[in-house]
Amino acid sequence: MSGLWLAMKAAAEGYDGALRSASGLTGGAGARMAAAAETLCGPFIQDVIATALKTGECNACMGRIVAAPTAGVMPAVLLPVQKKYGLNDETMVQALYVAAGFGQVIATRASISGAEGGCQAEVGSASAMAAAALVHLRGGAPEQMAAACAMAIKNLLGLVCDPVAGLVEVPCVKRNVAGAVNALACADMALAGICSAIPCDEVIDAMRSVGESLPVSLRETGNGGLAATPTGRQIAEHMQSGKAVI
Repeated sequence: MSGLWLAMKAAAEGYDGALRSASGLTGGAGARMAAAAETLCGPFIQDVIATALKTGECNACMGRIVAAPTAGVMPAVLLPVQKKYGLNDETMVQALYVAAGFGQVIATRASISGAEGGCQAEVGSASAMAAAALVHLRGGAPEQMAAACAMAIKNLLGLVCDPVAGLVEVPCVKRNVAGAVNALACADMALAGICSAIPCDEVIDAMRSVGESLPVSLRETGNGGLAATPTGRQIAEHMQSGKAVI
């Protein structure tokens, strides 16, 4: 787990804003977000968004990332939180174990695969895992961790997996941003004593049921959703002809 944490840190710290993916669809967004002079969300959320973009772009540019189960959510919240509160690496590794515990339950009762359950099973699961880890880091009780996990999944229930041209770039990189910010909101709600009306296990079971109901076109096949839009199809045609999309 320590190795996974160090790999997450390296993916963000080694980010190169000049790199572009082979498709031409991804690159530079993390640097632009980090350099923004003023944001509506403030410096901390700006850092979270930038880290999510950087890690997702690292993945698209063939860098080394940790899929947990997607690349950009966990490091996007944990790295800025470590910086904000001056936490040591051992504490962060403990938080990863908390996230992994919730992730194992999700994987067992439902799925962490976009091809099986839609993006709710990837970004949704990652957001839920991150929310639980954040509650742990802020001293929350196990019941609050479960509430944060449940609320994070509920907010992203039904999220489809529709990668344009079959690549894990559009809308995946920016969708990781939504998962990261969602994790923060759900952790804060849980820490404030707000509960989930539906118990965590039942929410996970509902995610499985929803995933099973999704058509195949919305489960990572690249045949539905954004991938089926005119622009999405045009990008796919460019890729099939060996041309990069600029």
